[in-house]
Amino acid sequence: MNSIPKTHTAAAGVATGTTAKAHPQPHQQAGLSPALIGLLATGAGLAVASLYYSQPMLGVLADDIGASERAVGMVPMSTQLGYALGILLLAPLGDRYDRRRIILIKAAILTAALLLAGAASGVGMLLAASLAVGLTATMAQDIVPAAATLAPEQSRGRIVGTVMTGLLLGILLSRVVSGFVAEHFGWRAMFVGAAASIAAIGVAAWRGLPRFHATTHLSYGALLGSLATLFKKHGALRRAALAQGLLSIGFSAFWSTLAVMLHGAPFHLGSAAAGAFGLAGAAGALAAPLAGRISDKKGPELVTRLGVGLATVSFAAMALSPWFSADGQLVLIALAAIGFDLGVQATLVAHQTIVYSIEPGARSRLNAILFVGMFIGMAAGAALGSLALAQWGWIAVVSLATLTSILALTVRLWPGSAKAR
Repeated sequence: MNSIPKTHTAAAGVATGTTAKAHPQPHQQAGLSPALIGLLATGAGLAVASLYYSQPMLGVLADDIGASERAVGMVPMSTQLGYALGILLLAPLGDRYDRRRIILIKAAILTAALLLAGAASGVGMLLAASLAVGLTATMAQDIVPAAATLAPEQSRGRIVGTVMTGLLLGILLSRVVSGFVAEHFGWRAMFVGAAASIAAIGVAAWRGLPRFHATTHLSYGALLGSLATLFKKHGALRRAALAQGLLSIGFSAFWSTLAVMLHGAPFHLGSAAAGAFGLAGAAGALAAPLAGRISDKKGPELVTRLGVGLATVSFAAMALSPWFSADGQLVLIALAAIGFDLGVQATLVAHQTIVYSIEPGARSRLNAILFVGMFIGMAAGAALGSLALAQWGWIAVVSLATLTSILALTVRLWPGSAKAR
């Protein structure tokens, strides 16, 4: 049973612009059809994949438009910056307006932004298009709360987990697909194909998604201000954002330094090998619906502790790599990547189940706060991981990931965490 209280007084709702009880949504009581769940999962995956298509193509792209490596390296940064800003500034609008309309508008603009990227003749246009891609790819963060709103309470964890599987597969497969398409058909073809996929999702959402009732009538300024109110009000939200952020530091530190580490002795492997390790993340994607089912039956608090514990053990296991041969180290790293990815993604799904149960009328804002905490951790992990590798080597990266995971586990095991509001 979920340990987070579900009831709220009308007075409590006034402070954050929510009603005491969320409006019922179409299909909520009857459950979502498999087709609608598939649409939501596919939409989330294709939207978030837009953030990563450019990364494997940067070398080819730079030569084609005559950009320096430093300038073209700003492209993924612009995309991630746009996504972070979109989560903070746009995702809360899902509580104020019909989420279906927001998803359709973002799909239209994202389609145009991807086409603009594909038509870019210089790095300036590409950077502007990348920023717009990041801002509107946040439609993924409108789709996940939409799934939580439509889902019956008794199966919310499973359905959110299924949609998150689509999102995670989008992240995993985007680099593989874009590398293949760019090599065989050119980088512009990848952006055009991505635009076509988002346009198709927009049409399917227009036909298949129900309308959503607004759960608040706050002005835009008050809506953003209520983020701080929600954060101060709910201990469960603070714990979820802090624990997921700490876990994301180790996750990001690993993946942002893996290719550099594998390039050096004793491995001397190329970027393709690092990309192949990313396929281990498929285990995390498969874990999402399982974590959701366990959350529904046993409670999300248990899943967070199991997930963080698994990630901690997996990171710590890589400290044994100096005692293995080069081939043995590769096997150990691959197994550890499967383990910590399972733990990180299971914990994320459980944290989403927790925060979506706090105030149903504020799900978009609660989701925004959780993901802002996660992306702060991701950014910090990339910076700290690169510094650790440069100064002290791979064992320092492993130590950083293990330490931050232990801190995340401490947050989840801290007395009273199950009762925090």
